[in-house]
Amino acid sequence: MDAEELRARQAPLKEKYKADPATALVTSRATGDHRDPGITTTVDGWAGPVRAGQHPATGGDGSDACSADLLMEALLGCAGVTFRAVTTAMGVRTDDVELTAECTWDARGTLGLDREVPVGIGDVVVTITVDTDADDARLERIATSTERYCVVGQSLAQPPAIRVVRRSPTG
Repeated sequence: MDAEELRARQAPLKEKYKADPATALVTSRATGDHRDPGITTTVDGWAGPVRAGQHPATGGDGSDACSADLLMEALLGCAGVTFRAVTTAMGVRTDDVELTAECTWDARGTLGLDREVPVGIGDVVVTITVDTDADDARLERIATSTERYCVVGQSLAQPPAIRVVRRSPTG
C-alpha cells in the first residue's frame, strides 16, 4: 500500500468521524476463562487460545505465556502497525524492519514482599531498526508520530479499571 491508497481508505472514515464523532468510538474486547488447570487463564486470541500463567520468577514453570510478555507483544504489534502507517503516509522507504519491545519488572512487587517495590512493568522501550533513506530528523519525526498514535503505548500511561462481579444465579 502506498500513501495515496492509505489516504483514500482513511478519507471517508475521517469525514464520517468529523461529522459524527460518536461513530469513532470502538470497543475492543478480549475473552478468557479458567478452562485449563493451574494458576492460569486461557485467553481467546486471534490465532487461537493462549494460556497465560505465572512467570518462573513468581512460581510458574515457564510453560505458560507470561502476561508481561503478552503485553510487550501487543505493544509491539500496535507500534509496528502504527510505524508502518506513519512511514507509508510520509512516503518513507523502509526495508528490513526489525522490532523489539522490552521492559523490566521486579517480582518482589507482585509477590507482595515489599510494599515499596512497585507492581508492574518499569520503563518500556520499543526499538525499530530499519534500512531507510530517511535522515535523522525524519526518523525522529517518525518515532514521535509512532509514539503519539500507538493506542497500546498511549494506554500504558493510565492503569485500567479492574472490576470483579458476582455471577447472577441461573434458574
